[in-house]
Amino acid sequence: MRRLDQLLANLGYCSRREARGWVQAGRVTVRGAVEKDFGAKAAAADVRVDGEPLDHPDGLLLLLHKPTGLVCSHDEREGPSVYGLLPERWRARNPPVTSIGRLDKETSGLLLLTDQSELVHRLTSPRHKVPKIYRATVAADLPPALIPLFASGTLLLPDEKEPCAPADLKILSAREAELTLTEGRYHQVRRMLGHQGCTVLALHRPQLGHLTLEDLPAGQWRELPLDTFGVIPAGP
Repeated sequence: MRRLDQLLANLGYCSRREARGWVQAGRVTVRGAVEKDFGAKAAAADVRVDGEPLDHPDGLLLLLHKPTGLVCSHDEREGPSVYGLLPERWRARNPPVTSIGRLDKETSGLLLLTDQSELVHRLTSPRHKVPKIYRATVAADLPPALIPLFASGTLLLPDEKEPCAPADLKILSAREAELTLTEGRYHQVRRMLGHQGCTVLALHRPQLGHLTLEDLPAGQWRELPLDTFGVIPAGP
């Protein structure tokens, strides 16, 4: 149970001060009765704003088809971000909606967004080894020797102290490959291939864990159940 002004502000409806005005104006009901005490505590499921249930009070988990040209940052100085694709109310939630891992500006594909810190930790923790599949187009022919090298777990990248975890490389054509990773180092696919003389020209992630984009258009998202990965978070 949470105070009404805190609940509305955390779910992105308005500021906490504005929420107090909404409550005092009679726009908020609890179990069907108008509640004008903005400090009153209530369960989110019992609250209505202008007669409507609260928007995703238990939290958000979204599968987004990230287009190129957008960053996964809340810092406006870095340019247009994936969060600009979301409804304004979702962008104002607290805790904020954030990406689970990142795709760089010129990488497209599957990106998960959530306001659930438990999910962020679980899916980005190296010990969970969530597989991520990438498809890369490179500037030079791919040597077959890369397959056993990447699988060996011995590839040490510049400025790294530990070698990359074993990765599965499939050569789809002379300059196209599919790479499956279980870790998420900075620009890892680009660095692994580039270190072997194969500069990445285009990069796309079609799958993360058991999730795929299916026919989801670029720039669009679909909602996922909060227990998609077997954990039911406590809510924002």
